[in-house]
Amino acid sequence: MRRVVITGAGTINPLGHSVPATLEAMREGRCGIGPLDIRDIDRLAVKIGGQVRDYDPLVEFNRQQIALYDRFTQFTLLAARQAIAQSGLSFVGELAARAGVVLGTSGGGLNTQDENYRAVYEEGKNRVHPFVVPKLMNNAAASHVSMQHNLKGPSFTVATACSSSNHAMGQAFQMIRTGLAEVMVTGGSESMLCFGGVKAWEGLRVMSKDACRPFSATRNGMVQGEGAGVFVFEERERAIKRGAEILAEVAGFAMSSDAADIVMPSKNGAARAIAGAVADAGEPLERVGYINAHGTGTAANDKTECAAVADVFGHHADALMISSTKSMHGHLIGGTGAVELLACIMALRDGVIAPTIGYEEPDPECALDVVPNEARDAQVDVVLSNAFAFGGLNAVLALRAV
Repeated sequence: MRRVVITGAGTINPLGHSVPATLEAMREGRCGIGPLDIRDIDRLAVKIGGQVRDYDPLVEFNRQQIALYDRFTQFTLLAARQAIAQSGLSFVGELAARAGVVLGTSGGGLNTQDENYRAVYEEGKNRVHPFVVPKLMNNAAASHVSMQHNLKGPSFTVATACSSSNHAMGQAFQMIRTGLAEVMVTGGSESMLCFGGVKAWEGLRVMSKDACRPFSATRNGMVQGEGAGVFVFEERERAIKRGAEILAEVAGFAMSSDAADIVMPSKNGAARAIAGAVADAGEPLERVGYINAHGTGTAANDKTECAAVADVFGHHADALMISSTKSMHGHLIGGTGAVELLACIMALRDGVIAPTIGYEEPDPECALDVVPNEARDAQVDVVLSNAFAFGGLNAVLALRAV
């Protein structure tokens, strides 16, 4: 089978509007979570989130484009622009037909839905903008990326709740590996920080009102974030031949279903996905040095994930570093795995392990090295990125240094 590498990366998220800004924030352990600036905040019990700050869509897009682009699509297009520019690729001729885009999202155009439900039900309007449907559909971001960059190969959207990005990137990886494509633009995005989005999540009673503290005994829930991460995946020999800068190799991928409960995670399902990704990469367990955890800050997720890691790695679990960058940028739901992959690349390329900030007190059920509060210098050769979603849908990526 063919090998797959990453030759471009782009992002906009609560930690920064670019990859360098985001990695600097991760190294510094900076928190991008703060008070929400959204309409009707006084009607919400949860008033914090990982919001993208200092962002003006009119600086990036004209009014005609904004009429077509929900906020999640805007974020995707900006991140894709960065990633493709870094890759140095131009999609023309034969390459255009052999390149595609697969992205993950959970809520899709939720801001558009929220605005138009308000207009119809609260304000009593009888008409909405003619572009509401193409603006809110989950595949809007993937379609606009394909159109802007002339990507004529496989193009679609994956929606598997909190695992959407990892599932999307896994599909992109497998399509290149098996020869269905030469290049794939992949990742994910989300923007659910509107009144309806936050109110819906409040109903689940899994949200923190003050901070995201994964793995800490004092944790009290997750915090929502927004943003996008987009990457260029490319067949390895092609990338080498054209002299591309290679950020990391995508070495393995696995997915599993708990087939158990719609919201409660399963240790066995998570463990099968973790072990499967390592096996797919053809690496011994002892070569894995770092795991970017799903680490939401909820009691159920954190202890289940730690138990799964301990089951898979045995004695080696004590030598592993595992951290949750959600403590800094929040949980981007369908886009979260894409932003978290940046921390995995930083670990491989720069030897810097992003910390789990907000850690206050050890939890005996999370007795692993969670890299508390401060980044750590460490050389690692193989890393994992975990994503475990509502519905029991698990997706784990394995990356290798080049």
